[in-house]
Amino acid sequence: MDHEKVNILLVDDQPAKLLAYEVILKELGENLVVASSGREALEVLLKTEIAVILVDVCMPELDGFELAAMIREHPRFQKTAMIFISAIQVSDIDRLRGYEMGAVDYVPVPVIPEVLRAKVKVFAELYRKTRELERLNQDLEDRVRARTAELENSTAKLRESEERRTMAIAAGKMGSWDWDWVSGDWMWDDGQYRIFGVSPENFEVNPVNVQALLHPDDVDQLRKAIAEFNKGTRAYETEFRIVRPDGEVRWCVGTAAASADANGRVVRVSGVTVDITERKRAEERQNLLAREVDHRAKNALALAQSIVRLTRADEVKAYVSAVEGRINALARVHTILSLSSWQGAELSKLIEEELAPYSLGGQIKLAGPEVQLVPATAQTLALALHELFTNSAKYGALSTRSGRLAISWQADNDLLILTWDETGGPMVRTPKSRGFGTRSLLASVESQLGGQAQFDWRSEGLLCRLEVPLTHKSAATATAQDKFETNSSPELQRASG
Repeated sequence: MDHEKVNILLVDDQPAKLLAYEVILKELGENLVVASSGREALEVLLKTEIAVILVDVCMPELDGFELAAMIREHPRFQKTAMIFISAIQVSDIDRLRGYEMGAVDYVPVPVIPEVLRAKVKVFAELYRKTRELERLNQDLEDRVRARTAELENSTAKLRESEERRTMAIAAGKMGSWDWDWVSGDWMWDDGQYRIFGVSPENFEVNPVNVQALLHPDDVDQLRKAIAEFNKGTRAYETEFRIVRPDGEVRWCVGTAAASADANGRVVRVSGVTVDITERKRAEERQNLLAREVDHRAKNALALAQSIVRLTRADEVKAYVSAVEGRINALARVHTILSLSSWQGAELSKLIEEELAPYSLGGQIKLAGPEVQLVPATAQTLALALHELFTNSAKYGALSTRSGRLAISWQADNDLLILTWDETGGPMVRTPKSRGFGTRSLLASVESQLGGQAQFDWRSEGLLCRLEVPLTHKSAATATAQDKFETNSSPELQRASG
């Protein structure tokens, strides 16, 4: 195999010797460079990469020892092989001096061609192998640097990916875990500890401690999962509850995957836990809302049905007007209740909604504190107020511009006392019999709400006093249809006949 030629420097002040060295070394096939003096040799060294220097010890100006010393002082040539050729018999001291100057060998004169070629060939090959090794080392270093850079880049990406995973797990209220099925060792990440409400410092992860955090009704889920993996199942998912050390109950969904050995035996199980408590609570709220909407819809339909069935009039137009008025009153209170998510309605807003069509030029004055009504009470009281406003607009103070109406209320020991005071309207006479509006109002307040309604038919205007319990069991639990039809007064039932 062809190899790269190296440069061999021949230094001697006698041209005949240089020619003889060239002839001897020509068989090596290397590049032979000649120099006739020490200074010329130094010039060649500075310009050319030399593998072996063959130098005569005895030369004018710079002898071989001096030249060797100068060469060794240069960092670039400190390891260059130098072979001394001496025409005189040198002593051991001379040889030691030569070695100290950097000589690697001596060749006495007369020169034996085979010996000289062998020695030069050895150092030429050594130089070539050294250079090849240096190139290989450099290549290896380059590859190591490149591989190190790749590993550092891969590590950085892996670290970044792990940070993103950790952030995603934390944001998604997730935790990951690993269970060595053989040794029983567990590994939890920070998310898992966070979900269970414990910390690595005070909680040892083992089957006993983990089971202690499970809700008693869901412990069988863990046993079932273990049984499934023992039967060959490779993936399992279930919902379960945990009870944190502080007593808080959290809903979780767990997903696990098993890995097996060559014989199919489970050796490791890894999984992810997701805290779904908020989702469960949202589902419960949604279910509750659906039931509430169903309940409210039934109540509204029951009230509407009662209004239609119990409203009476001498002609169709009056009947339609009465029904529409009462349905609109019901619709208005429903709007108020919907704005509070059916938590209740403020009495002042309820009254303001009912008086809106009749409020002209400051005829109506309101006075009273803020009182919160439960939905059932608000619905029924809205219909009662509607009857009072309707009667006043037809026959009382609101039927004329000179009439005045004052509505005041107060809450005392869970009892709402509302006073309706009309003045300035047409002269009032005590009715010989109660009309439907009055009977409906009495039924609403007394039968449905468990309160009282008192009427004083003064000549200057009606004075009505309503007493309504703010906490009334029947109003909160019974449907409007049930209360309206089963608890209404005999007089109202006869009117509906």
